[in-house]
Amino acid sequence: MEVVLLILGIACLLIGLAGAVLPLPGPPLSFGGILLLHFSDYAQFSDNLLFWLGAATVLITVLDYYVPIWGTKKFGGSKYGVTGSFIGMLAGLFMGPFGIFIGAFAGAFLGEMLNENNFNKAFKAALGSFIGFLVGIFAKVTLCLVMIFYAGSQLYNHFNS
Repeated sequence: MEVVLLILGIACLLIGLAGAVLPLPGPPLSFGGILLLHFSDYAQFSDNLLFWLGAATVLITVLDYYVPIWGTKKFGGSKYGVTGSFIGMLAGLFMGPFGIFIGAFAGAFLGEMLNENNFNKAFKAALGSFIGFLVGIFAKVTLCLVMIFYAGSQLYNHFNS
């Protein structure tokens, strides 16, 4: 059972890191990996650390939905830009490694052009959405890497003691 928890925990941490960029729940998956490792004999995290990692996971997961919207609105965009950015991001998944980024920007731009046929306003709103999208990805990747660091240090200590 311990080996199963170890394998599942590591898998969740790694899939969570990928999910920080792809449309998967990255930080919650990584936090699940931390919990799986915690309940195994391979790693023991303090209650304080688990609380703060859990709180950060909830906060970043919630903010991930609002930061692109905030960026779009801050730069003068509408719901069309936000929706376009999301659709573009999904379409970008099939366009190679940078497709998700290009898709988010292009989708926000096209959404704003459909809403108001104004190139400058659409470009500015798309830029805001894209910046918000990048900020969200940066926060998710950072949190997932922090969790991987803590897990890795615990596993290193376990196997080298």
